[in-house]
Parts: sequence; structure tokens; C-alpha cells
Amino acid sequence: MATNPFEDAEGRYVVLVNDEGQHSLWPARIEHPAGWELVKEESGKQECMEFIEANWTDMRPRSVVAALAG
Repeated sequence: MATNPFEDAEGRYVVLVNDEGQHSLWPARIEHPAGWELVKEESGKQECMEFIEANWTDMRPRSVVAALAG
């Protein structure tokens, strides 16, 4: 097991999203922080990274996108 739970290639992860639409790869065994919603159930790191890559296509926070549009 890696000493850093965020860098365990063999670990189990989930994907979280905050109110700004930012995604986070999160170790499944660690309680996720307040303000973050679970959007991908527990799976391997690679599968979670692929989910993030496919779904987080604009790195700008939602508030920045809204400010630029309005």
C-alpha cells in the first residue's frame, strides 16, 4: 500500500464534484469533505480518472463561466 492514499495505484477511489463543478479523485476509504457530491461510485483509479477526463471538460469554475457570460 502506498503511504499517500491519494497516490495508491491499486487503491479504490470515488469521484466528487463541488458546487463550482470541479472534480476530485478521492480515496474511497476516506470520508469525503463537506460541500462535495459523490458522482462516481467506488472503482479503480484508472476508471475514475477516465470518468473525470470525460466529464470535466471545462476547468473553469462555474462562477467564472457565469461571470464571463453575463
